[in-house]
Amino acid sequence: MARLIHLTDIHFGCEDVAALEAATAFVHDQVPDLVVVTGDLTRDGRPAEFEAAARWLNGLPGPQVVTPGNHDTPYLNLPLRALVPFDRYRRWIGPTDGCGCDLAEVSVRAVNTARGGQPRPDWSKGAINLAAADAAAQALAEGPTGALRVIACHHPLIEAIGAPVTGGVHRGHLAAERLATQGVDLILTGHVHNPFAVPLPFGDALTYAVGAGTLSTRLRGVPPSFNVLTIEPEGVLVQAMAWNRSHFEPLRTWELPRRTHP
Repeated sequence: MARLIHLTDIHFGCEDVAALEAATAFVHDQVPDLVVVTGDLTRDGRPAEFEAAARWLNGLPGPQVVTPGNHDTPYLNLPLRALVPFDRYRRWIGPTDGCGCDLAEVSVRAVNTARGGQPRPDWSKGAINLAAADAAAQALAEGPTGALRVIACHHPLIEAIGAPVTGGVHRGHLAAERLATQGVDLILTGHVHNPFAVPLPFGDALTYAVGAGTLSTRLRGVPPSFNVLTIEPEGVLVQAMAWNRSHFEPLRTWELPRRTHP
């Protein structure tokens, strides 16, 4: 058994201080095998917000996989956002692509779906590089035998039914299909601020899109929350933990059967 904690959309600059402190204490108490953070560490991509995010990440236990979100660019500085969108992220957090972790029971690779600008009005929507997605899937296939194969990115590649906002990922549907056919088990995302877990309609339907909530004050109908994933040989238990203003308690639970990798 392995345990993974999935946090996202912290939005330093408008973080829910009490919820974030309690979530951090929860992570320390659980001592998970791996922590995955799927973007939007900051609100406006300001240096002070990145400094706070870096301090928080440095204080978390165990290995981490972190990927940027659309808010992790200089949100209000248009020249920087257009020309060097991820310089601040790289300075304080780390690489925007290719980071990952291989453990005996779970392997994770991050793929950046955030962009500093796009030729469409809502540049905050996602885009995915298919070559990067294929490379991540190949790296997972070459990982530990029998390990759960996980992709981490900010935007949901397939729109979650009932979500309050959309990911709008360019090439997202194609990428999701390719990742599924290459044996990826989970695609962990943020962005919509609501938790969900659904099978993708490709192949054997044993690839799942799993989204976590937010630990910020930017709520969209769900309390501040994060996900705890318990990985067993036969399946993955996903539990969304919601803040009730005094502690975190289970909000929703999904039991996801898993495929057997050769």
